[in-house]
Amino acid sequence: MTRGFSFSLPVMVVVSAIAFVYFCTVFVFIDRWFGLMTSPGIMNAVAYTGVAVMCVLNYVFAIFMDPGRVPSTFLPDIEDSKVPIHEIKRKGGDLRYCQKCSHFKPPRAHHCRVCKICVLRMDHHCTWINNCVGHANYKVFFIFVVYAVIACIYSLVLLVGSLTNDSQNDKQQSADSFRILYVISGLLLVPLSMALSGLLGWHIYLILQNKTTIEYHEGVRATWLEERAGNAYKHPYDLGAYDNLTTVLGSNIICWICPTSKHIGNGLRFRTAYDGLPVTSTSK
Repeated sequence: MTRGFSFSLPVMVVVSAIAFVYFCTVFVFIDRWFGLMTSPGIMNAVAYTGVAVMCVLNYVFAIFMDPGRVPSTFLPDIEDSKVPIHEIKRKGGDLRYCQKCSHFKPPRAHHCRVCKICVLRMDHHCTWINNCVGHANYKVFFIFVVYAVIACIYSLVLLVGSLTNDSQNDKQQSADSFRILYVISGLLLVPLSMALSGLLGWHIYLILQNKTTIEYHEGVRATWLEERAGNAYKHPYDLGAYDNLTTVLGSNIICWICPTSKHIGNGLRFRTAYDGLPVTSTSK
């Protein structure tokens, strides 16, 4: 399912940054290091263009793909023995109900104040894609970050190589004319590489734990409460590192870096560590 697009300054900033970095990398760094018409130049230009295309493609999907809305007709079946967990409110013990959307919320769903909808397996609302990151578009968001990190580091390597080549060839007059591009690119690429690498590391950790950002913060409090009660807290959706990975990216390793989503299910029911055990409830 796709969604409409409205003007967003952060999205325009990202698009402009991608275009600027791509132009500098291909037509300045690669050209001045290898020459675009040489074999190494062509190979690097093709490789970088491929990474850039996949980065942009996944970015577009993350923007326009609906994150997954809770159906207005959803009703929790508390008598279904196949559903081991029914999330309830922290206070009152009632099933989770969204007063703003006027319907029940399935496990892992949360209401987004910005999008004004209940999002299935909501991770967070991302200003940079002007959209929520949820059940349906989490994988494409993650893959976008992967390609963005590769593109930034690749561009940095080419920038350094190009500068080194210029100094060795002692083309001072020619280098001076491109100095402003090197400076702006460096000031953009270094913090971007660091920030995106940190974001990538964070989401790799979440995927291996089968958690969302919201569930991580909820888990900190739940762990503290369980430890006070003398119990050990276990995240109910943690199936083990490999199963957690395939739950998000799919069972076919070849498709892990592709924007495919046939494996994700409907977002109303998730495998848990308690499957096959007696029905319980978890407070949210």
